[in-house]
Amino acid sequence: MNARTQSQLTRTVGSNQVGMRQFNERIVLQAIRLHGPLPKADIGRLTRLSMQSVSMIVDRLIDDGLLDKQARVRGRIGQPSVPIALRPDGAYTIGIKVGRRSLDVLALDFTGHVCTREVHEYAYPDPPTLFPALEGKLARVMDTLGSRATKVVGIGVAAPLWMGGWRDFLGAPPAALEAWNAIDIRSRIAAMTGLPVEFAKDTTAACAAELVMGQGRGIRSFLYLFVGTFIGGGLVIDGRLHGGPHGNAGAVGSMPLALGNGHAARQLLHTASGFVLEQRFVAAGIPAAAAHDHRALSPDAWAVTERWLDEACPAIAMTIATSTALLDLEAVVMDGEIDRQLMREMIRRTQAALDRIEWEGMVRPQLIEGTIGPDARAMGGAILPLYAHFAPTHELFLKD
Repeated sequence: MNARTQSQLTRTVGSNQVGMRQFNERIVLQAIRLHGPLPKADIGRLTRLSMQSVSMIVDRLIDDGLLDKQARVRGRIGQPSVPIALRPDGAYTIGIKVGRRSLDVLALDFTGHVCTREVHEYAYPDPPTLFPALEGKLARVMDTLGSRATKVVGIGVAAPLWMGGWRDFLGAPPAALEAWNAIDIRSRIAAMTGLPVEFAKDTTAACAAELVMGQGRGIRSFLYLFVGTFIGGGLVIDGRLHGGPHGNAGAVGSMPLALGNGHAARQLLHTASGFVLEQRFVAAGIPAAAAHDHRALSPDAWAVTERWLDEACPAIAMTIATSTALLDLEAVVMDGEIDRQLMREMIRRTQAALDRIEWEGMVRPQLIEGTIGPDARAMGGAILPLYAHFAPTHELFLKD
C-alpha cells in the first residue's frame, strides 16, 4: 500500500473536498465488492456518480493498488466493456474467532479470499492458556503472509458477548469462565499486536460474512441462524446489519421455548446447540467431535443424531415463526459448523416443522442454506476492518 492510500485510511469522511473524495472512493469499492467486477458504466449506475467522477476515482484506486482492469468483454451491442475488479493483494485483514470450544485465526485478502488459517481447540476457553495460544497463532499467520503482512490494515474479533455465561451447561470450572468478566478482548488483542481492532458478537460477525459474500447479497431482510457449540444468530434489516443497542440483535439461542409445569422456560440453545449433540454422543460412547463432521451421519451415530434433530428442528421452527411475527422477515439463512449433509437434513426437517405452523396473519419466510460454513465467524471478523477502512460510513451495504 502506498503512502497516499495509507493516509486515506486515517481521514474522516466529511463535507470537505478531501472527505467527499474518500467517501466516493469507498462507494465505488463497496459496489464492486458486493456486485463483482463491473464496467465503469455499471459503477456509475449503482453509485449514482457521473461517468467523469467514476473514471477519475477508478483511475486513482488503480494507482493505489486497490483495483485492477480485467480483460475486455465483448457484448452483442456497443463497444467492448472493461470490468473493474478488486485487486486481491490491495490489502489484508486478520479475523479472530474466540469461541467456547476453539480459537480460529485467519487472514483475508482484499477480495475476501482466505489466505491462511490457524486453529486451536480446547475443552473450554481458559484465559491464561488461550491468550498465549492466540499470540502464537497470530505470529504464524503473519509469518505465512510474509511481505504481505505490511498491508494488514486491522484485526476483527468475533466472540460471544458473554464468554463467561452458561458455565454449568458447558461443565467448565467456574473460576476459568468468571475470569472473562474482567477481560476486554478487543483491548487485549490491540495491545498484543499494535493494530486497530474491531469487535462483533460471533454470530453477528458470521451474519456479516453471509451478507457480504453469501446469500445475503440477494436478500434485504433476513434472520441468520448459526449452529455451533451454541446456536446463535444475527439480523439484517433493509440490507443493513442490525446490531441493536447492545450489539446483541439476533440472539436466538436465548429465545425461551414454551413454559410448562410451572418451571422457567428453557432456552433454544439447550435444545438446538451442537453441544447438546456432543453430550449425547459422549453418553453413547461416541467422540464428541463427531457432532461436527460426517461421523454424525454414520450408522453407529445416526440414532442419536436423529433424536437430536427431532427435538432441535421443531424448536428452531417455532423460533423462526416468533421472529417472523415480530420482524416480517423475507428469509431465514441457516448455517453452522456441522457436516453439510447434516445441515441440509436439519433444514429439511425444520421446513417440515414450519409446514405444521399456522401462518395466518404472517408471510412465511424462505428458509435458505448458508454458503460460508464453519469459517463464517472468523471471516466475518476479518470483514470488520475491511469495512472500517474501505466502506462508506452512510451506505455500509450498497445494494440495488
